[in-house]
Amino acid sequence: MATIDETKTDAGSGDAPKYKVIGTRPIRHDGADKVTGRALYGADIKVKGMIYGAIHRSPHAHAVIKSVDTSKAEALPGVRAVATSADMPEPGDKIAELGEGAVNLNHLSSNNLARTKVLYKGHPIAAVAADNIHIAQEAASLIEVEYEVLPPVMDVLKAMEDDAPVLNPDVHTEEAVSGEMGDKPSNIAKHLVYEKGDIAQGFADAKYVVEKEFRTATVHQGYIEPHVATSLWNNDGQITVWTSTQGTFSVRQQVAELLDVPLARVKVVPMEIGGGFGGKISVYLAPVAAVLSRKSGAPVQLVMDRADVLQATGPTPGSYIKVKMGADADGRITAAEAWMAYEAGGYPGSPIGAGCMCVFSCYDVPNGRVEGYDVCVNKPRTNAYRAPGATNAAFATETVVDELCEQIGMAPIDFRLLNASKEGTRRIDGVTYPRIGLVETLEAIKNSEHFNSALEGDNKGRGIACGFWFNAGLKSAVTATVNSDGSVGLLEGSTDIGGSRTAIAMQFAETLGIAAEDIKPAVVDTDSVGYTDVTGGSRVTYATGWAAYEAGKDLQRQIVARAAELWEVDPSAVSYEDGCVVGPDKRVPFKEIAIELSLTGEPLVGRGVSNHNEPGGAFGAHVVDVEVDPDTGKVDILRYTAAQDCGTAIHPAYVEGQIQGGAVQGIGWGLNEEYWYDTEGSMRNANFLDYRIPTCYDLPMIETIIVEVPNPGHPFGVRGVGEVPIVPPPAALGAAIHEAVDVRMYELPMSPPRVLHELLQKQS
Repeated sequence: MATIDETKTDAGSGDAPKYKVIGTRPIRHDGADKVTGRALYGADIKVKGMIYGAIHRSPHAHAVIKSVDTSKAEALPGVRAVATSADMPEPGDKIAELGEGAVNLNHLSSNNLARTKVLYKGHPIAAVAADNIHIAQEAASLIEVEYEVLPPVMDVLKAMEDDAPVLNPDVHTEEAVSGEMGDKPSNIAKHLVYEKGDIAQGFADAKYVVEKEFRTATVHQGYIEPHVATSLWNNDGQITVWTSTQGTFSVRQQVAELLDVPLARVKVVPMEIGGGFGGKISVYLAPVAAVLSRKSGAPVQLVMDRADVLQATGPTPGSYIKVKMGADADGRITAAEAWMAYEAGGYPGSPIGAGCMCVFSCYDVPNGRVEGYDVCVNKPRTNAYRAPGATNAAFATETVVDELCEQIGMAPIDFRLLNASKEGTRRIDGVTYPRIGLVETLEAIKNSEHFNSALEGDNKGRGIACGFWFNAGLKSAVTATVNSDGSVGLLEGSTDIGGSRTAIAMQFAETLGIAAEDIKPAVVDTDSVGYTDVTGGSRVTYATGWAAYEAGKDLQRQIVARAAELWEVDPSAVSYEDGCVVGPDKRVPFKEIAIELSLTGEPLVGRGVSNHNEPGGAFGAHVVDVEVDPDTGKVDILRYTAAQDCGTAIHPAYVEGQIQGGAVQGIGWGLNEEYWYDTEGSMRNANFLDYRIPTCYDLPMIETIIVEVPNPGHPFGVRGVGEVPIVPPPAALGAAIHEAVDVRMYELPMSPPRVLHELLQKQS
């Protein structure tokens, strides 16, 4: 069930604008190909002469590479090429910005093919290309590597100890405040500190204080399609990559820099993508396939299996968080403090910065301090996962908030409404909010039928929690060509993960006042459209939509000028209104004038670019009912409702889908999902049988409430939607478990063994 909150406002005041296309639910332009199986994904590409690759991976979590012998693999009949790190240039210590995080290119290169050390089980060391996949896999198994095995460091706090084995000799602690670097190698890559007000006085003013420690497990994005790349290093020096990615231009940059070739020599062709959620931004296969292609003279395809995906691609980090919060007798927050350590994996780059920004983002905290650490451990390098860093942080903060409410004797919803961030609230990291909709989402939950329904029976509980993501702007470009029948071809560079090509087409159609069905959107390669940043950070509908709006405005200007010339009137006498060109004595719809102009002059081509940074933070509030089995600790979800401010719902069905999908992933994170490592650093559940993601049998229908508080920083009021829904679920579930069986959970996942352990502890 889904509802739309009708209390819309235009940038916070007045009536909401009336739209013709925006807010409707047209059939998605790529729908037919997707449901019939004709859409082409990464592994569907077949290039003439293509051969197949396989990768030899480390069996150890931490070891020095003493030698690599590829002679047996090279001698196997059918093998066409073998590659190691020696075949890749030394990229130096240059930092590349990937859209949802930066990476040291030397580390990225070593993550593609290890140089001197392996830093996690599954770390790639060498690659083989052969006539078929079976020969390639056999040849990869013949590669002999001599190791000096080192003790693995799997725990984020132990990795911070002075005597912990150091993973990377080139990593020194960067003090973000001073910019200074540590004088010796360390597993702590970065130390962040944010402060606001007088925290000592804030806690002195508090009547109630709660301080707790939290741990969250490493979890994976869980996309269905594994990583895949096909690369052709042609005889003319041009490199073409076909891949499923969240950012073709990011792949182009990474491939060019890792292989030390000019950017113009690399073209990346996007295939349809079977999920990403932040995990398909960094490259793992494309540069390796390109090296194999150069050595073999043939296009090479590399595809991971599920174990490779889980063991050797970027999950989201496990973490240790300590939160302290104080409130006065009236329930107003006086101070809050957080100490956070996030796993970076084998190389620096955890989302600790985002975690620090988000940890207290839902609340007006007058005095606060946030301290964060980016810490290397012997796990694969972490990558973004839907609001990276925010879910960990919210689990800690929202749980502490609930404990404060318990001490105060105040309803959790009322405490949140009293302390909720709103326009003008300044976060601890210094950002002051523009018009935002947290209060509206909380009110939507408070007024919902779910929240006001009775929950009867033993061992049942209800919990609520809030969540935030700041969203991103960045760069986008689109090109629009008017066809001779009055339809429009719309070229964009944003990978379509959640129906964005239709959402972009709808904003373009709204600008011109025409039907969404008359737009033919296409996601094209890096040679066919202007630079566009990654699909990530909930930026596409906002930023690429703005570029589409600008392209529509560009066409409007051209059409008006051309119509004035055709009608032999002064351009000032012609205007574009409500999908029509209006002259002194006529009113001609877009399609008619477009056809006429295409027959009487040069083609109509519009362009639009966007580089705006007013994405307007997004907030959500969730409520969940659970039943806990006291004999097993199993948690069953009875009902779930999520309210979220999306600014303006371009395509409400897509908004609902994003909210539902994110909530389900947050539920999995909260109840079951975790990387399970043994003492040697080997992941023991590297498959979807043992890595337990939720199925339809574990979930009710996720009810959604779409709240629309338009973002004043966008022509149509858009706020990104995709990140926020994953943030509140673990904390909301924890609150519901507490109400059901009177135990507090401080570690994720809240799996049956952990819940049962707490129940038994309470009874003892």
